[in-house]
Amino acid sequence: MSNTAPVKSAVRVPGALAAPSVAFLAVFAAYPLVYVIGLAFTDSTLARPLQRWTGFDNFRTALESQSFTGSLRRSVLFAVLAAAVQLVLGTALALLLRARARRPGLLGTLLLLPLVTPPVMVGVAWKLLLAPVGGALNGALHAVGLPGVNPLGSSTGAFVTLVVIDSWQWTPFVMLLVYAALLGVPDALREAAALDGAGRWRTLRSIVLPYIEPTLLSVLLLKLVIGFKVFDIVYVVTAGGPGFSTTTSTYDIQRTALQEFDVGGAAAATVLFSLLIGLVTSVVAVRRKRHEEVAV
Repeated sequence: MSNTAPVKSAVRVPGALAAPSVAFLAVFAAYPLVYVIGLAFTDSTLARPLQRWTGFDNFRTALESQSFTGSLRRSVLFAVLAAAVQLVLGTALALLLRARARRPGLLGTLLLLPLVTPPVMVGVAWKLLLAPVGGALNGALHAVGLPGVNPLGSSTGAFVTLVVIDSWQWTPFVMLLVYAALLGVPDALREAAALDGAGRWRTLRSIVLPYIEPTLLSVLLLKLVIGFKVFDIVYVVTAGGPGFSTTTSTYDIQRTALQEFDVGGAAAATVLFSLLIGLVTSVVAVRRKRHEEVAV
């Protein structure tokens, strides 16, 4: 008699059970997508959408706009730079917490406070902190006899400041996800590495980090998407300035739709921006897929 266990056939889910999910996706995902694409190919304003078919005119106008093309470059730079900084800092904090204890404790809770703060409040707090006149930072510098600074007054300083603010808020999120992944690393792997004479750095580089690499890539992918969508802190802290130095694509699209009332142009820019996000994030997604295939 064969000892092979019988293979169970896949169970089909009745259509009635799947209907609510399908309806939800159709209403909240498919319909807005189709509507945005319709706006992108028509002459549309806030008051009169879908007036006249214009073909690819809106896309051509967006690509010829130095404001929009420049915002695409800044969005890519911001998303990649912020994601890289937060992944490094979040992983380092997670390793420190893991070395300290298996529970985050009070320190871990305090580190999560920026994550639960509304983005608008984060922007307001940092803008007050960095204000050139009456700001807390310059007040502290003047108190110790140092000259004041105005990081928001220059193009580079304002852009770097936005990266710092975004990292301050989202690094705890990365830390939390990486910390959870570190808890899943088997102690047997660490013990075997120690028996082979591997030190802490070698164990980290050759055992721990490769083991949690899928999580790190997933976190990187998620943070890239979040970085591309940044809007709140740009709107509150710099309003896209000085000049256009911190105008990201989300801010430029908002201005096109709600200040210039060119909804068709904003929709076309949104489609192009979405394609760019898909292109950039696909690089990380392919790397993660290859890692899973090697692991299998």
